[in-house]
Amino acid sequence: MSLGLPSRAYDLQMLDRPTERARDHGWVYGLPSGITSEQWPLDPVTGYPLMHGFTLLLPDDYRVHGEDIVAVSFFATAPDHNDGGAPDDPEIREAVMALPSHPRLSRMTDILDYEYAALLLTKAEYDGAFATPPAPLALATADRPRWLDVGGACAFFEAAAPYARKMFAAPPRADLAETRAIALTPRASDPNAGKGPQDEHVRQNPPTGYQPYYYYVGGVPSRDNFRLHDWSKDHAHNHLGGTMRPCQAVPEMSPFYIEFEEYFGGYNFGGGNAQLDFKDMKFDWACG
Repeated sequence: MSLGLPSRAYDLQMLDRPTERARDHGWVYGLPSGITSEQWPLDPVTGYPLMHGFTLLLPDDYRVHGEDIVAVSFFATAPDHNDGGAPDDPEIREAVMALPSHPRLSRMTDILDYEYAALLLTKAEYDGAFATPPAPLALATADRPRWLDVGGACAFFEAAAPYARKMFAAPPRADLAETRAIALTPRASDPNAGKGPQDEHVRQNPPTGYQPYYYYVGGVPSRDNFRLHDWSKDHAHNHLGGTMRPCQAVPEMSPFYIEFEEYFGGYNFGGGNAQLDFKDMKFDWACG
């Protein structure tokens, strides 16, 4: 199947209520849907299940893997397992990688060698029952991650800085199934919809026509000359496609990507944000 480039980008909002799948575009925190416990990806670093961050129902113009693949679930290293660099235990890694896996599982590693994963879901899987996390490997020696006892939402809220707690209207329940709904809204104006993000000074691929969200008055780079383009001023921090606002350098990605903040699933990005390219299965994050 050949899918054209999307003509729109979408803002993503984490709502102040649990998901209602019949009307929402996915959910943050909670559990993935439509998979078995055996298909839940384990962390090759610790042997514990990776934490479910979000499941997003993709609009038609972002179903780059075919019309039957309607959603993507993202899994991450638990924040309390993410501190200073990943240890390497070949026995744990080999045991995890030898296990059966979901047929559309992709694994990714960050600059600190921590692990992340994405699952591409069919409609039946997206509509399916919430999964139960698997038991950790018997080889696992790391401390049990907090989210396994109280859920990702509650675990993040307990440890979050004050500015991040403000993203919640009320403290989340201590429950593995506690979710927050995702609302998806087309951006009124985004000239980068359908264009792969890249930095024109360090790009490795042909130019895509992508333009940054800022400019410098008179073309002279300086703090005093820094300005935002009018079209970018109302863009949400969490979004699908379009203009990227990474905390540091722009990672070169396809137009089919999601940019999200720490609270959009409960991660440790050093106060920064992250990007997931679900077409080419690339992942990147940078601290704030």
